[in-house]
Amino acid sequence: MAKIIVKLTFPQGLVKKPLTFQMAKKYDIIPNIRRAKVTETIGEIVLELEGKQDDLDKGIKFLKKEGVIVEPVVGDIIE
Repeated sequence: MAKIIVKLTFPQGLVKKPLTFQMAKKYDIIPNIRRAKVTETIGEIVLELEGKQDDLDKGIKFLKKEGVIVEPVVGDIIE
């Protein structure tokens, strides 16, 4: 199993959509929320994602296709 940490930024139109859940279910990914800030206008979530590397790649591609900004996180998170 591979693990990655990513920051997801959800624009206003996507804040209320369950995209993280859909990605996890569709691609068999285990998400672990490390940090989150959600308002009516924007959502920012730092997630640790665990799964097969191919599934992680597909899950991230799905989120990007839906309009979520996905950025890798290096450091800044308590292990």
